[in-house]
Amino acid sequence: MGLLPIATYDDDVLREKAVPIEEDSDELQELIEDMFDTMYNANGVGLAGPQVGVRRRIFVADADAYGKKKDEEPEYGPLVLINPSIRLQSEEAVTMEEGCLSIPEVRGEVTRPEAITVSFKDRDFNDRTLEVGGALARIIQHEIDHLNGVLFIDHLSYFKRKLVAPKLKKLAEGSREIDYPVVSKES
Repeated sequence: MGLLPIATYDDDVLREKAVPIEEDSDELQELIEDMFDTMYNANGVGLAGPQVGVRRRIFVADADAYGKKKDEEPEYGPLVLINPSIRLQSEEAVTMEEGCLSIPEVRGEVTRPEAITVSFKDRDFNDRTLEVGGALARIIQHEIDHLNGVLFIDHLSYFKRKLVAPKLKKLAEGSREIDYPVVSKES
């Protein structure tokens, strides 16, 4: 198992639509383990294939650490979603601050449906459907955006994007210090 470098803000892989995964393999299972290692090392709650340079429709997530107390039992545990698709979403929307491992130190208020129903294949390639709300629903929507070449900053207003532009420029130049492995900005 190992840590994978995370693509940052201006990397083209983050803007490409990921392709479906057709079958399970030893390589896929190794990728899943490496993605979990990478996500936990970077203190993230979700990580999509494109963020580690893999143009496939897969992400890992673990919302249990998000806003939980130490002694609480896990609600969902670590999840692997392969070829996820949102089937239903609530009319009720919630605005919350989001961040992203591919855009470190940049945060912004994003409005998303409060609850969703998502269909996917799990890490054993079994068909699954989850009805979720709260933090996990937000994480899933954020990661599915990654699979579609969309970043959370795309949901920000023009004014808010202008406010974060200097941070994005530094990130694109590779002049920001980041605490986890990222794709090198050197030519």
